[in-house]
Amino acid sequence: MTQEAQPAGTLTPREIVAELDRYIVGQDKAKRAVAVALRNRWRRQHVEPPDLRDEIAPKNIIMIGPTGVGKTEIARRLAKLANAPFIKVEASKFTEVGYVGRDVEAMIRDLVEIAVALVRKEEVDRVEVRAKENAEDRLVELLARAQEPAPAAPVATTGGAQRSGQMFGPFFVPGANTPAQPAPPAARLDELREKLKKGELDEEEIELDVDDNASPFMQIFGAHGMEEMEVNLRDMLGQLPGFKGKKKRRRLKVPQARKILEAQEAEKLVDMDRVHRNALERTQNSGIVFLDEIDKVAGRQKANSGPDVSREGVQRDLLPIVEGSTVSTKYGPVKTDHILFIAAGAFHVAEVSDLIPELQGRFPIRVELHSLEKKDLIRILTEPRTSLTRQYQALLATEGLRLEFKDDSIDALAEYAQEANRRNENIGARRLHTVLEALLEEISFSAPEMTEDRLVIDAAMVRSVLAPILEDQELGKYIL
Repeated sequence: MTQEAQPAGTLTPREIVAELDRYIVGQDKAKRAVAVALRNRWRRQHVEPPDLRDEIAPKNIIMIGPTGVGKTEIARRLAKLANAPFIKVEASKFTEVGYVGRDVEAMIRDLVEIAVALVRKEEVDRVEVRAKENAEDRLVELLARAQEPAPAAPVATTGGAQRSGQMFGPFFVPGANTPAQPAPPAARLDELREKLKKGELDEEEIELDVDDNASPFMQIFGAHGMEEMEVNLRDMLGQLPGFKGKKKRRRLKVPQARKILEAQEAEKLVDMDRVHRNALERTQNSGIVFLDEIDKVAGRQKANSGPDVSREGVQRDLLPIVEGSTVSTKYGPVKTDHILFIAAGAFHVAEVSDLIPELQGRFPIRVELHSLEKKDLIRILTEPRTSLTRQYQALLATEGLRLEFKDDSIDALAEYAQEANRRNENIGARRLHTVLEALLEEISFSAPEMTEDRLVIDAAMVRSVLAPILEDQELGKYIL
């Protein structure tokens, strides 16, 4: 059962795991845990009596395992499968010295923004056909007007100066007495529409009013990190009559103008109030927050231990949000009671028991992810539909080069990745990125000039490129 064949909300836990298996190798316990958590959301929506639904809280999950074994990818793919708002937050970020301007509630506000973008895109897709039709009507009319001479405007004379406009008392209104241009004949519009569909007018240019996105705020503030303040000010000032709807006239070719007109027509058809309401509801009932590096804030308070005090403070800030509270956003209040929180950490030094008891209690499901072995790396290189080998094949195919990996080359790549992880920092499957990049660097550089259209990668080639790098310990630190 595929994601396209059945809505994610009706997938059984077994089918959810099967979907995750298409992208992630192994880690069955973690997949089963998140599959049950996702299915429980569907179950809660169908619980009777309805007043019992509010009492059923999500069973938050904490994943324990080294870096690069699939923790983030499992959560990200789960959110994509469920079409749910998803945000990844590094818990350690809140302990950084000088990190000001944002608090732990900011992650919920960011989650709402993601939900708004998600719902808005769905609404735009829903009205896409109608928006394209309306945009084509506007485009045809603009082309017709652009190809016809405008009627001469009457001239108002005041004090010897000739200007196009009209005097209203002491005020001069430019263009007030300019007659409207008559509508183009229907036959002319049909002729232009036919040419437009055939692409015969793609080189034509028209003038179009577009939103002026020039921002004076960054020139005022200048400093890096003020983007959030800029966005908030833009939203606030956008509500004022003098700042709203500022337009700029541009001359564009037909394909560019069509895209802008389609976006403008879609914006007219989308009810943003409904988008905001649905986004708040989607956040509250389907949102997923991935708290990474939770082990970095797992220190308990000890005497004369400043960092531990800071880490425990972050835990206590996180606690009410994970427990369930109301966060104010510019779209309205958001209750976090039914947002699913998935925490993750390596826990090499600290342990889950080092978290404050109250926070531990909010993560009742704990799953351990195992370190990757050579056989896992081989599967990661070959099985997922978005595997790295397929990605590189697709990239080089754009240059007309067909890349083929023999079985022995996959085995050799996995072996070098595992050895590099053993000698240096173990970064799990992420090591495959650097190994493959080192292997294919020269090929990627020379591909546009290569005359052959097929290149076979075998174990001998892998060894000839990677063995010298791995043998040089100092160089291996930085490259592999």
